[in-house]
Amino acid sequence: MAARLFAEHGYDEVSIADIAGAAGVSEPTVYNYFPTKPDLVFDRADEVLEKIRGAISGRDSRQSPADAMRALVLEDIDRYVEDDEGLAKGEFPAQCRLSAPLRRRALEFYDDVTTAVAAELAGTGPNAMSERAYAAALVSVVQQTTASIGDAVLSDAHRGDTRERLDGAATATLDHLSTWWHREYAS
Repeated sequence: MAARLFAEHGYDEVSIADIAGAAGVSEPTVYNYFPTKPDLVFDRADEVLEKIRGAISGRDSRQSPADAMRALVLEDIDRYVEDDEGLAKGEFPAQCRLSAPLRRRALEFYDDVTTAVAAELAGTGPNAMSERAYAAALVSVVQQTTASIGDAVLSDAHRGDTRERLDGAATATLDHLSTWWHREYAS
């Protein structure tokens, strides 16, 4: 319900009262499930964080973190292609491109993910700064993929062309980060 309202009117223009009314529930009921308005857009944040953390922690010791994250990034691209076009403009990638408060919240989220990935990489690099820098590079691939999806949704870009472009860009970037890992960390 919220995604449809955000798609039609934009996140910043929709109130919790609007969402409650459209859903046929009271405002307190909405707040019981979503303590803050941004939580309506960041409803998958914990799941995404845990998937990324799990991919890094569950990888084979010879596998680079970039290779471990590859499937998650490509799944996000596939999800975009398969999403309901009517709802896509109201979801995280698009709304974070349109709303400054959501963009700030997204940056905080990506910093939290970077911290979690760096913790999983602790002891694998020459120092903590290097590990965090590598973690930030990995998370940046997720961030840039998501931003590109948002831009594509908002511009009504052809989904097949966008998938091909994003698959290629994400794969090339993750290949580069994997090569860097094997050269700098795995030796």
